[in-house]
Order: sequence, then structure tokens, then C-alpha cells
Amino acid sequence: MKSVLIIGLGSFGLHMAKKFIELGNDVMGVEIDEKRANAAAVHIPDVQIADATDEDVISSLGINNYDICVCAVEDFTAAIIIVTLLKAKGAGTVIARSEQDITRKLLLRNGADYVEYAERDEAEKLAIRFGAKNLFEYSEISRELGIVEVRTPKAWVDRTAIELDIRRKYNISVLAVRRMDQSVEQFLDPEYRFSPDEHLIVLGSPEALKSLIV
Repeated sequence: MKSVLIIGLGSFGLHMAKKFIELGNDVMGVEIDEKRANAAAVHIPDVQIADATDEDVISSLGINNYDICVCAVEDFTAAIIIVTLLKAKGAGTVIARSEQDITRKLLLRNGADYVEYAERDEAEKLAIRFGAKNLFEYSEISRELGIVEVRTPKAWVDRTAIELDIRRKYNISVLAVRRMDQSVEQFLDPEYRFSPDEHLIVLGSPEALKSLIV
């Protein structure tokens, strides 16, 4: 489980919050607008009404306690201030939203580690990518199909695909393995024995992949 701070609970921020919670993470929301905050509280157990452009507010949140901080506010000037304050207070991973390329570049220059455009699907994909405990990459091919790179599940170590009956039991396909030296082996032999120090590149439906990433 990761601890996540989401500042700004409009459409983008709320979709991210709901997906982070669905993945089993602990989410704290901050919203300046009381009406939005009250609406978000239906989905997020912990919501604070506050102006996050105020340095005292950011200091009071205990930024070091969060694995991920998300700046999802819609006002660009406020976003720049918030991202800058988050980094100044010791935030590790800072995710921000943007409407256009120029604002994305400025947010990155001011401390954001990752900036995405403000769409619902992108918000949910970001939450999956950063909120899942053992997920390294996530790529959505369609709403019905995706590819993930994950650490080998403990239950799979020293066992083969045949022994695990992966396709029938999990309804997924292991496309390749990435070793610690970053070399990739494709078209695995069914007798290939999985190792704990490698990553698996897996294809499947979002529902099927969920068993590997949460």
C-alpha cells in the first residue's frame, strides 16, 4: 500500500483518487472549493478543505509521509506554486496535470516528475502505473487489453508456465522476461523456470492483469 496526496479534486483528481483507492492505496485529498470537497468525500475517506498555494498548508500536510503527491488543480499559476512547494518540502514523486505542451514543460522545470494531459483515461492509467505495488510499466492497447511489466510473483518463483497453468488459470500470456542486466528473452519455452530477480512482460485484460499488480 502506498500513501498518496491528491491536491485538486476536480474530474482529473477525483478519477485518480478513486483508482488509487481501488488499487488498495491510502489517499488524502485537498480541495479549496468546499462544494467539490464535500462531493469528493463520498469517495475519499480523508478530505481537507484548504488552499494548497499557502506554504503553511503544505507544511501542515507532512509531505514526507506521502509516497506520491499529485497536483491536479486546474489553474496553471496555482499548479506551479503547489508543485514548487511540494518539492521544497521534500516530496518524492510529484505528478501534475496540464492542458498544453508549454505548461507541461514549465511544470517539469519547477519540480514535477511526471506531467500528463487532463483526461479521465490518462488519470486512471497514471493511478495504475504509480499506485500498484509491483508495477514497472503499463500500456493500454484497448479497453479490453493491456501489457504490464511486473516483478515475478512469489508464488511463481522456481516454477514453470506448464506447472502454473498460466493461460487457463490466470487468462494471461507471458510475452517475455527482463533480467537484471536489462536483457530481454522472448518466446519462452513452456518449461522455462521463473526467477525472483527478473520482471515479466505480460499481456491480458485489465481484470486479469489486476491479480498481478495489486
